[in-house]
Amino acid sequence: MEAKFDNKANILNARLLATHDNSPIYATKTNFTFRGRDITLLQDTNPALSTGSVTVGAIHWNDKIMEVNGQRKKVADLKEKRKDDDTRVFRRARYWRWSAERREYEIKYTNDEWTATTLKSDGTSKIVGRFAVPYRPHLFTKADPPFLSLTRTALAEDEIFLLLVFIYSEAKRQSDTVCLQYFCLSVNADLSCRTVLWGMARKGGD
Repeated sequence: MEAKFDNKANILNARLLATHDNSPIYATKTNFTFRGRDITLLQDTNPALSTGSVTVGAIHWNDKIMEVNGQRKKVADLKEKRKDDDTRVFRRARYWRWSAERREYEIKYTNDEWTATTLKSDGTSKIVGRFAVPYRPHLFTKADPPFLSLTRTALAEDEIFLLLVFIYSEAKRQSDTVCLQYFCLSVNADLSCRTVLWGMARKGGD
């Protein structure tokens, strides 16, 4: 499956369109409360046995719960970190698994792209999913829309789960980036104020 998000600025309220004909496959819908994100719904826009959209997954942000086809699990029970990972915040790998009987996926962010990698029976690894998020503006060209691709293996076993994991990971990354930028601006502003006050104090003492 290859699809693109039609809302470049907000993957939490967007449609996933098939790249070959722009037909809608899924849609994300998110409501907000005073605490921020509340629930993100993942809806199948072309279900086989229904004439309307059907909710197939959800992220309950405040409760920290992920839901796949009506089954809910705590996010903390679905992912883990490992000590030997890259120490850089956005490059750290997370290991996600829906259940003990299912595959484990290494989810990692590098170069504006999330990847989902599995370990094959022969000990080699294989990328089964990609989620490109080229949000950074280009000087002379428009930024490409977020692009998602899943292999047949991923589609057959964990399609909904991986879609939710990619959406969750990118939404968290964007939030962390904004918080980090705000913190840096606050620190720089504080340092500037201290410099001005220190200069005024020196002038007053001269």
